[in-house]
Amino acid sequence: MIRIDGHHHVWELGARPHAWLDGAGMAAIRRDFTLADLAPLTAAAGIDRTILIQVLPSPAETAEFLALAGEPGPVAGVVGWADLTSDRLPQTLDALRSGPGGAHLVGIRHLVQGEPDPRWLARTDVRRALRAVAGAGLVYDLLTLPHQLPAAIDTVRALPGLTFVLDHLSKPPIAAGELHPWAARIRELAALPNVSCKLSGMVTEAGPRWTVAGLRPYVEVVLDAFGPARMMFGSDWPVCLLTASYADVTSAAQELTAALTPEEQALVFGETAARVYGLPDAGT
Repeated sequence: MIRIDGHHHVWELGARPHAWLDGAGMAAIRRDFTLADLAPLTAAAGIDRTILIQVLPSPAETAEFLALAGEPGPVAGVVGWADLTSDRLPQTLDALRSGPGGAHLVGIRHLVQGEPDPRWLARTDVRRALRAVAGAGLVYDLLTLPHQLPAAIDTVRALPGLTFVLDHLSKPPIAAGELHPWAARIRELAALPNVSCKLSGMVTEAGPRWTVAGLRPYVEVVLDAFGPARMMFGSDWPVCLLTASYADVTSAAQELTAALTPEEQALVFGETAARVYGLPDAGT
């Protein structure tokens, strides 16, 4: 089977400011991370292809990521950024697709977690933009916090023609060991057929003392709610390096899914990502 890392990043600090890395506790990842840095890690983990995810709200970054994907290498698809409040979104998407590597644009993401309005996803202009994303045949990655899940649920329900992917389990309070009300909201979201979920970002939410046992209750919720056919693995490298190595994250995901059948594991570790993102050259 093909193995896909469905969520990772790269950045070069000299290219543009990354103010979010100036925060306390970010020193471990306050440097450049490139595909060359990632290559030996994916090789050791048996990962064949990857999905490169936007970091900044920057159309220039997205264009650069697409150009990277157009070169020989592991990147099979790019989830980029575009301004969802702009009435020129269709033209922006067309421009990205017509540039170098544009065929590798598979989705759009906005940093909703940073929006002060918990109902940002329900805004009229945002919903209009999300319809344009659907019309372009792209996926929308949901980057939300637990208190934003009600708006996400309403939005996924209101847009049945758009495929959504939930990043990082919506960042549950793993470090605090709290499951509720996150778990109930996840089950409500998962009841909608047009959304999948990434098994990603957990070690960062759990903190430096994370354990597989501490992650397990959250993984059990999403696996039960979404099922393996709507789950995909993502490393969240290099953000994961704040608390765990690439090998540690991959190993933890394998341990947490060990009870699945080989066919179900194949879904989580590659087939779901290839299908949901419609990867143009994932080898499937």
